[in-house]
Amino acid sequence: MAEQGSTTTPVSASGGLKNRHIAMIALGGIIGAGLFVGSSAAIATTGPGVLVAFLAVGLLVILVMRMLGELVVADPGRGSFVEYIREAHGNRAGFTAGWLYWFFWVVVLGSEAIAGALLVRDWVALPVWLLSLLLIVALKLINFAAPRIFGECEFWLSLIKVLSIVAFIGVALLYVLHVFGPGVPALHNFIGHGGFFPHGIVAVLAIIPTILFTMMGSEIATVAAAESSEPSKNVARVTRTIGTRVTLFYLFSVAMVLLVVPWTNIVPGKSPFVTAMDTMGIPGAGLFMRIVVLSAILSCLNSSMYITSRILTELAGRGDAPSSLARSNATTVPRMAVVVSSIVGALVAFSSILSPDTIFAFLLSCSGGVILVVYSMIVSAYLVTRRRAEKAGQAEGFNLPFFPVCNYVTLLAVALVFVAMSFNDAERMTALASLGTSIAFYGAACVWSRRS
Repeated sequence: MAEQGSTTTPVSASGGLKNRHIAMIALGGIIGAGLFVGSSAAIATTGPGVLVAFLAVGLLVILVMRMLGELVVADPGRGSFVEYIREAHGNRAGFTAGWLYWFFWVVVLGSEAIAGALLVRDWVALPVWLLSLLLIVALKLINFAAPRIFGECEFWLSLIKVLSIVAFIGVALLYVLHVFGPGVPALHNFIGHGGFFPHGIVAVLAIIPTILFTMMGSEIATVAAAESSEPSKNVARVTRTIGTRVTLFYLFSVAMVLLVVPWTNIVPGKSPFVTAMDTMGIPGAGLFMRIVVLSAILSCLNSSMYITSRILTELAGRGDAPSSLARSNATTVPRMAVVVSSIVGALVAFSSILSPDTIFAFLLSCSGGVILVVYSMIVSAYLVTRRRAEKAGQAEGFNLPFFPVCNYVTLLAVALVFVAMSFNDAERMTALASLGTSIAFYGAACVWSRRS
């Protein structure tokens, strides 16, 4: 069992994160290049039915965030969600969840560094490896500063993405309503090329794992909230609304694309938003979207550096990582953890250059599905914690409807995602490698606990 009464002291509010930072960190953790560019492959594969996949994934994110929010509100000040998993399932589960989560985001850190370098290379004539290293160093310096500096950078980077989506939806709606432009057969574009499910419902189910990975990251805000003046209130506020907001952003923006241009015109790998803006005759669409995508990549890099350092520090504080990675006190920035995460992220980035088809591909496969395992642990931790609270007559803060059916359905949905991945040739290795990685980390937890 986990140690009772052990909590993680939040950073002092002085120099800490503000409410607007927390809100934008939550959005920034989810809305990334996966929407602006990666959604093209999903649209080309499934047609308009992709909206059903986005809705299904959005519901999953809403449920997980709701459960996580209630856990934090019921027992504030414990730390990140890893500590709630530890409290529910024991130290080994906490070790496993923390290291899996760190591993997932450190691979994202390296991957995004390469993506950003490839984008910047068109403007700056330097080698990709050097540009990726420079990006990591720049973000490391930002994370060396006070939390509010990180929050301010993330606020403006996320704001660029949010305003771009809102502006696109507004302009596209005016275009569809024939307020400007030559007019467009919106309904024909939407369902006139094979119907709503041109490739059948199976294609929609098969694309859910890919979409799922583009909508992960909202839980970052619950970690960041610990470094604000009112962590419990901020977590409650974010977890109640973030899932719904992000789902609506994805649904409305993709729906506008499908109304402006036929889904058959969407080319995988090319931003569907650029295609739609070119159709509407908006000048500079390509350059505009490159700037937006770059801001999305930098935002993801910034968040990855932040979350990996905080999780690593928390693990060190609980004895699950070397003590040198722990904070010296509650108000200091965990610089050693930032350095370690940035070095590992740089190594991941270099592996994509030196060995893209072996080492880097292996890392992507091992990390790709572990976030689903972590989400499952959050759901099960909620299940255990609420039952304990109800047994003790202290369940006032828990109000998730249809409990525990809702929890079991969520766990079943995650299991079905892994099943769908195993039947998909492109995703099968990711499913197997991710499950193998989860087992390996649990094995490491058992060995570590015996040594401790």
